[in-house]
Amino acid sequence: MNSPDAPNSGSSGDAAPPHFPGLPGFPGLPGTAGGAPQAAADTPVCSAKGCRADAVWVLAWNNPKLHTPERRKTWLACEEHREHLSNFLGLRGFLKDVVTLEEWEKGAAGRPADG
Repeated sequence: MNSPDAPNSGSSGDAAPPHFPGLPGFPGLPGTAGGAPQAAADTPVCSAKGCRADAVWVLAWNNPKLHTPERRKTWLACEEHREHLSNFLGLRGFLKDVVTLEEWEKGAAGRPADG
């Protein structure tokens, strides 16, 4: 499932996207490898490979071969990459929901933390 256009989620395609305080299900910190500049902790960025644009969308997904049905993994997307990342997940049957980051943050209290 590794592709040159796959998101910045690591080599397996199932690794979690960056962690952002106050957003359950985002383990890790952006831009910490190799002394690279780190994005502001309160500014979520797009998960698309090489993109550092502000995230606007949350793509909730689940790989049924690996995850229980209620579990939701998440990728973040800017306006430019929302469709591409949605298609990437959708073609594999993984995409469950696409909502704005604002909607996702408002609903965070009602969702179990992704772990």
